[in-house]
Amino acid sequence: MADEHAATPKRDPIKNHGLLSLSLNSSHVKFTSFFTCLFELSLVDFRFELSLLIGNTAAQKRKQNAVSVGKERREALFRTKRLCRAGVSTDTDAPIDDNDMMIEEEQSILESQTTSAVQELNLAVTFQGKGAVQKKVNALRELRRLLSKSEFPPVETAIKSGAIPLLAQCLSFGSHDEQLLEAAWCLTNIAAGKPEETRALLPALPLLIAHIGEKSSVPVAEQCAWALGNVAGEGEELRQILISQGALLPLAKMMLPNKGSTVRTAAWALSNLIKGPDPKAATELIEVDGVVEAILRHLRKSDDELATEIAWVVVYLSALSTVATSILVKTDLLQLLVERLASSNSLQLLIPVLRSLGNLIAGDAYTTNAILVPGHQITDNIISALSKCLNSEHRVLKKEAAWVLSNIAAGSVGHKQLIYKSEAVALLVELLLTAPFDIKKEAAYVVGNLCVAPAEGSGRSTLIFDHLVSFVRSGCVRGFIDLVRSADIEAARLGLQFLELVLRGMPNGEGQKLVEREDGIDAMERFQFHENEDLRNMANQLVDKYFGEDYGVDE
Repeated sequence: MADEHAATPKRDPIKNHGLLSLSLNSSHVKFTSFFTCLFELSLVDFRFELSLLIGNTAAQKRKQNAVSVGKERREALFRTKRLCRAGVSTDTDAPIDDNDMMIEEEQSILESQTTSAVQELNLAVTFQGKGAVQKKVNALRELRRLLSKSEFPPVETAIKSGAIPLLAQCLSFGSHDEQLLEAAWCLTNIAAGKPEETRALLPALPLLIAHIGEKSSVPVAEQCAWALGNVAGEGEELRQILISQGALLPLAKMMLPNKGSTVRTAAWALSNLIKGPDPKAATELIEVDGVVEAILRHLRKSDDELATEIAWVVVYLSALSTVATSILVKTDLLQLLVERLASSNSLQLLIPVLRSLGNLIAGDAYTTNAILVPGHQITDNIISALSKCLNSEHRVLKKEAAWVLSNIAAGSVGHKQLIYKSEAVALLVELLLTAPFDIKKEAAYVVGNLCVAPAEGSGRSTLIFDHLVSFVRSGCVRGFIDLVRSADIEAARLGLQFLELVLRGMPNGEGQKLVEREDGIDAMERFQFHENEDLRNMANQLVDKYFGEDYGVDE
């Protein structure tokens, strides 16, 4: 699913790690776990208060997250490539009916028909007599029909039969719109194929880009944008080729008007084009005149379907470009995202909205310190909307919401109090104790961050005693010990860091008794000969310090 990202932002050990994502895949920064004896750990999950190193790590994770979102979209609700079966205009043939889909046994027949269709197209392209244009259109329409008829269209057969140069020729300037539309449609579905099949479109790319210009008709421009979106979805190499050939600016201009279908296609293609990992394209996009205003307008007024594609553009802008983030957080984008989060029930929309929200909060100190002000309505609305997602039946929303909260929890003591006093706390505890591992881990980052105050003059974080005691007495220790027992190195480190807080911070030796009662000693002793030196040292020193020879003597 879309989260397995996104582009997610920052994080470090109790601040999470920013995924989804996207995916995953998170962005958290601050939670410094400080051992008073031989070692000191950073329980932070990338944010901005820690060292430059942590900040750099956070930025890198956001980029990795942004890349992973593409995979999530492909595997779940948001496919990176899209087969065009119905077309972009009502002037073309009727959509292919599901009953007309080819069954597997007929695949060989479909391939044979495709070979014949390409041969017919070749004859039509070379024909110079009366009715030459209509002859080409008819041949293109037949090939397009065959490339749209099956869930697994005969792309390889079409390419081997020589379709690409013929289709490129049909895109020549001065051709009739119907011919251009059919040719672009064929190329769209070829580009939706395997990687090597998508690369076969290289000779046609300059013409596809040329036809998304302002002089083209809307249906032709949209269909060409669709084809380019499929090409961009294939990988970084092809994205760089498209960018070098000038695809970004005309696609950006297509996103400016209010025409829903065209804007939606352009936004989807742009989200594929700027998904990185190089942030240059995202920065160039945000600097195009009118793009910021268009993003805000579409999020404010459009339906869920269009808002979804716009939100994915925001995901990659905020995950990859610090320039874009600094521009976006100074608009009312955050408020628009929160309104969508609170009012929509569309899973397809909520995922990129959550991811965008998390990226913005994790990526810019201005957002956290100047916008998320305790007592302001937007701040309360954000916490309330995120709590709604924690309580959702959709696991991806639970995970993404916890990730966003962990970034807020990595902020000031005031931000921690906002979460601590909200309905989110009970939900987080429940997730930590009962949710699947990936969600449990995200919830643990929030809880960890809520228990540690940010470092100030001394450079060392301090414990928020009331928060720690409350969480421990609600049963959270068991959830963190589960993380210590996991094979996930990051989760195990997070669990050990929280146990250190419990052992050091709980009064009257209560922490030791709780950890022992939940078999925490056994969980830590499994690291006695662990290959990871950091975890081995952390666990061994905790056991030696708090459960050494003198433990239990008084009793």
